[in-house]
Amino acid sequence: MGLLIDGQWHDEWYDTKSTGGRFVRTEAQFRIPLSDLPNERFQLGDKRYHLFVSYACPWAHRTLIARKLKGLDRFIDYTSVSPLMLREGWEIDATHPYPLFVSGYLRDLYLRTDPKYTGRVTVPVLFDRDKGRISCNESEEILRLFDVAEEGSGPELYPKALRQEINELNAYVYPNINNGVYRAGFATTQEAYEEAVEPLFRALDVLEGRLEGKRYLVRDTLTEADIRLFTTLVRFDPVYVTHFKCNLRRIADYPNLYAHTRRIYQLPGVAETVRMDHIRNHYYRSHPTINPYGIVPVGMDLDLSLPVES
Repeated sequence: MGLLIDGQWHDEWYDTKSTGGRFVRTEAQFRIPLSDLPNERFQLGDKRYHLFVSYACPWAHRTLIARKLKGLDRFIDYTSVSPLMLREGWEIDATHPYPLFVSGYLRDLYLRTDPKYTGRVTVPVLFDRDKGRISCNESEEILRLFDVAEEGSGPELYPKALRQEINELNAYVYPNINNGVYRAGFATTQEAYEEAVEPLFRALDVLEGRLEGKRYLVRDTLTEADIRLFTTLVRFDPVYVTHFKCNLRRIADYPNLYAHTRRIYQLPGVAETVRMDHIRNHYYRSHPTINPYGIVPVGMDLDLSLPVES
């Protein structure tokens, strides 16, 4: 885990000493909010954009799912980084073709866009081939760009009529669940850990109740809120319970959340975006401050093939 400072790579973990042991996530710097688009329409063109992801990262995983659900496979190619994120950061997977100039590391994209870039080098990255630079590295905005892409089809994941409710739900789920597992897992004091893990499970309890008798989170319609929750839930039992000490309960112990996870997984095209080999190897072998010997536990996988009511 490292970062660039004035264009120079530094192998540095998150500074939790200055925050009382609390993990604080930095914000993405390359942005395209919907408000910047004429009439909220996004033109992809013919392979103009290339998506860089990690199968392990829940934020990048969102964009892969949206790409599939919106039928954008023919218009956006993608490249995965290797599962391990070690001293040099994300490395481009040599077995995965990338028809660009990248020499081996994801930070090359950042330096090409800004030779003096300062910040974390994160996925996902939406790269503009025509301009030779990063267009966006904020997963929420990439989700919404894909949703309004002129070339897209499939379900509308951020419909105008539901946006207020989606935004309110995301504002609750993100700090307590999506980022909550990281706040618990990367905490370096007992106080900081408990500050994160207790709200995490309260929020899971709330969503378990919200899903009673429903298929989806917002008015029983598939939206981005379901996708954003799914990418955390699918990693929860195999990784977060053990590695991030989020062990009060498992997703398997929540009937409605477990059914919701299976329901999203079984949507056409979603299963192929779930690479549990990347997920398990990345987390357990890329964080020596948490798991110094890199031992990958066996078991705890959810059975996502079990039938679920339609």
